[in-house]
Amino acid sequence: MLAAYLAIPFFLVVAAGIGLFALAAGFVLGPRRPDPRKAAPYECGFEAFEDAHMPFDVRYYLVAILFILFDLEITFLFPWAVSLNHIGTAGLLAMVAFLLVLTIGFIYEWRKGALEWE
Repeated sequence: MLAAYLAIPFFLVVAAGIGLFALAAGFVLGPRRPDPRKAAPYECGFEAFEDAHMPFDVRYYLVAILFILFDLEITFLFPWAVSLNHIGTAGLLAMVAFLLVLTIGFIYEWRKGALEWE
């Protein structure tokens, strides 16, 4: 039974070897043409003119939370929809509770104004 698990370390070593080989090949074969424009710091294509440690508007964080909400929703809705015949009413109620929590988060962001830009 232990022999079935010996493939796992083998695959980990092979994956690490492939990753290290790709990094080494890129380092050895990659072009080395330094250019002052490539090494210059930039922000959105122009020189930075303010402090990098200035606080962001809360709407950026709310949009990030909104993305996570919808990303999680889609991630959990696909397997749920496929197995709905097998999980029955308990699965339906669990998904309704999950979607209710996500809807509350969406309403919170909507009320905070994360969806409105100036």
